[in-house]
Amino acid sequence: MTLKTLFAAGLMALSHSALAITVGFSQVGSESGWRSSFSQDMKDEAKSRGIDLKFADGQQKQENQIRAVRSFIAQGVDAIIIAPVVETGWTPVLKEAKRARIPVVILDRNIKAAEGLYVTRIASDFTEEGRKAARWLMDKTKGQCNIVELQGTVGATAAIDRAKGFNEVIGAYPQAKIVRSQTAEFTRAKGKEVMESFLKAEDPQSLCALWSHNDEMALGAIQAIKEAGLKPGKDLLVVSVDGVPDYFKAMAEGDANITVELNPHLGAPAYQVVEKVLAGDKGIPKLISTTGEVFGQDTAATEYQKRK
Repeated sequence: MTLKTLFAAGLMALSHSALAITVGFSQVGSESGWRSSFSQDMKDEAKSRGIDLKFADGQQKQENQIRAVRSFIAQGVDAIIIAPVVETGWTPVLKEAKRARIPVVILDRNIKAAEGLYVTRIASDFTEEGRKAARWLMDKTKGQCNIVELQGTVGATAAIDRAKGFNEVIGAYPQAKIVRSQTAEFTRAKGKEVMESFLKAEDPQSLCALWSHNDEMALGAIQAIKEAGLKPGKDLLVVSVDGVPDYFKAMAEGDANITVELNPHLGAPAYQVVEKVLAGDKGIPKLISTTGEVFGQDTAATEYQKRK
């Protein structure tokens, strides 16, 4: 190879490097199978698009996420994506990103900050997920049901909105009520622990259903129900949200009843927005919303084979 060829190749490499987009992504953590799938999708999609992704696991702590965002700003990334652990407390760091002229995209859970501080939010309609779960349960029980509720992380959008949608529907049924409700932080271990306390505090025979804000908590609760000598999915109906493989397996085995799917494939729409913004597009809506299907025991085995 001649010196001239080497020089041309070097210029080409520099050109490609200069064109590469660098994105900082602050993820909530890895508290569930759904979250892990979401993270992997973000990484895979970035690789397929030639995006240099700087990934930070917040370990379910907002202070870790804010520290990561400040690090992204200091590194001069082209864009920042945040999947926030809670809704509040984001304004100061988002103002810092705005001053640095770095666009911010919010994924999954919501934030409470001025819309001018971020480009858009891409997320499922959590309120509708709660409504769908409640509609199925009210139809199944003819509106007569004592329910125990496993809530997600306190202050998280998914927990707030799923509870809102669920309560909105059961509010129309006088014989349906939530008799126990407590956070289990979206984790399987806490789901088991809290469900054990519910079964000690209430006569299990008086309960009709478990409503869980995600599949991981429900899977932990299913274990507690079994250890109490009850049959989950029959003695106690199990209704949840997410659509993770282990939960489809539980439904196929009769241990759970339904889940409302939450799509973890957010990488493509997120990076599409980033690419459009960096190209100067000003017409991006402030909310890009989706909602998933309801899956039950009838299709669970087939779906499990697809997803495992």
